[in-house]
Amino acid sequence: MSALQLTGLFFITAVAEIVGCYLFWLVAKQNQTPWLLLPGTLVLVLFAYLLTLHPSASGRVYAAYGGMYIVVAMLWLRWVDGLHWSRWDLLGASLALAGMAVIALQNPR
Repeated sequence: MSALQLTGLFFITAVAEIVGCYLFWLVAKQNQTPWLLLPGTLVLVLFAYLLTLHPSASGRVYAAYGGMYIVVAMLWLRWVDGLHWSRWDLLGASLALAGMAVIALQNPR
């Protein structure tokens, strides 16, 4: 799997997790209809399935995935929550993404 494909898969996996959790959050925190739990559950099942598509050992996938999750969460903060990033948000997300790249793009023997 190329680095671009791997990055895209990490991105889609993170979006699935955030969307699934967000639907649960809407029910619990915003008193939205409990029917949102059904698509929330389905999206979280998709998230778990997407994790199995990653070509590395599960622990390495989870560690690397964390960096992409942080970046996608920062995008969510801006586009969904409507908040601006601080310089610390940008620095932290950049460091997390660099850590993800170091873990995910290694050539294990």
